[in-house]
Amino acid sequence: MIKAAKKASTRLRRDFNELENLQVSTKGPANFVSSADIRTQEIIFNELYKAKPDWSFIMEEKASVRSKASNNRFIIDPIDGTTNFLHGNPNFSISIAAEVEGKLEMAMVYSPITDELFIAEKGKGAYLNDKRIRIAGRKELSESVIVTGIPHLGRGDPLIFIKELEEFMPLVAGIRRSGSAALDLAWLAAGRYDGFWERNLSEWDIAAGILLVKEAGGIVTGINGSKDDLLKGNILAGNERIHDLLLRKINNL
Repeated sequence: MIKAAKKASTRLRRDFNELENLQVSTKGPANFVSSADIRTQEIIFNELYKAKPDWSFIMEEKASVRSKASNNRFIIDPIDGTTNFLHGNPNFSISIAAEVEGKLEMAMVYSPITDELFIAEKGKGAYLNDKRIRIAGRKELSESVIVTGIPHLGRGDPLIFIKELEEFMPLVAGIRRSGSAALDLAWLAAGRYDGFWERNLSEWDIAAGILLVKEAGGIVTGINGSKDDLLKGNILAGNERIHDLLLRKINNL
């Protein structure tokens, strides 16, 4: 996975410096796809397919490739944060997760511009550029920086978000929005954020980040605390204490 991401990122960095030359189309309201997304995904797919031709592939920018020979699959987002990328904002990432028999086993989130590689393997911890990372240990919301995503054209319910935001704003040290859920979860795993919540995400947005947070010692559930809600793309994460505080607050609204 690392080899595939690094190979794809070489061209991706070049595209980032030549944005005016990219072909851009829309998949829906405020949902952009560029030639860089498609090219990056093709490179990653080709590299991983050579290594695991019997695996399935779940990918954002292409029809899924499903295998009858194996229950294993890769979950790929070639550019998580495409809108950032297209605006010259370096907060985007390549996200790849490996799922074996229905369980996340390996994860990687790579930031091509900062050259930060976040990796995790089930039972073996989470790492940033070969250095072990752990989720922050803060115990109070008043000390915590929380990260989220904001509803926008074509996605999410602004009224629900505003209600949640009004609840959290007076309680926390700060609220951030970066535009890349995969990178948000990687930063949470590295202790740069203390909690995360967001609704209506796709599997490829969060699969790698979920394992990173868990292997860094964090808790990840759906916003209502259930696995089913998480499968719907509604996610809540943090250390055990912060997760519990956020969970209680958000479900008492």
